[in-house]
Amino acid sequence: MNVVILTAGGLGTRTHQDLPKQFICVENKPILLYTMEAFQQHPNIDEIYVAVLDGWEKILEAYAKQFNISKLKKIVVGGATGQQSIYNGLRAIVEEHSDFNDIVVMVHDGNRPMVSQDVITDNLVGQQKYGSAVAAIPCTEVVFVSEDKKTSCKSIPRENLQRTQTPHSYYFKDLWNLHLQAIKDGIENTAASCSLMEHYNKTTYFSKGSEKNIKITTTEDIEIFQALLNSKKSNWLK
Repeated sequence: MNVVILTAGGLGTRTHQDLPKQFICVENKPILLYTMEAFQQHPNIDEIYVAVLDGWEKILEAYAKQFNISKLKKIVVGGATGQQSIYNGLRAIVEEHSDFNDIVVMVHDGNRPMVSQDVITDNLVGQQKYGSAVAAIPCTEVVFVSEDKKTSCKSIPRENLQRTQTPHSYYFKDLWNLHLQAIKDGIENTAASCSLMEHYNKTTYFSKGSEKNIKITTTEDIEIFQALLNSKKSNWLK
């Protein structure tokens, strides 16, 4: 069984809007619902769990009914950090299932609405092959290290860099046990599952990402998302 946890507990302060970014409507649909639809449409995803802002559960439930998200299993309150939101989603899976041995859990940012079916599929294939998979793309820019955010004398060879995205997929029991260990160790503020895996010296295996799989953080990202929604591939492009 493949289940997905969508993290959508952020306030979205960098968009400077009156609504949390995941509930901003683009072409009459909240951004988060585009993300949910991507997993609703994928034939190998069985259940959807969403960690959302406290107080927005009923609103999301209503939207899910409106847009026919039948795979939605449970909505939980997100945490103050990405790690806590993921943990709340994992705990909800524990409450719904008595046997975890056959469960693969995929974690995805709720504000990455352009995730494609191919990216989801490749992530699942990578997880089955290696036990885990993290969507990533090569870094094409020159990256500098800067302490003051103004100057630098040191760059990192881009050939050695991968920019991680989501989804991330793991065997449920592996990710659940790692979160339980993190709580024991007082680790509370990792933003992503792959960061937690790195902390415990777990190898990260990459799956195919996409430049279109943008994470909506600013109003500029919303403009890019809207443009992508209305874009079509030209016939002459191979």
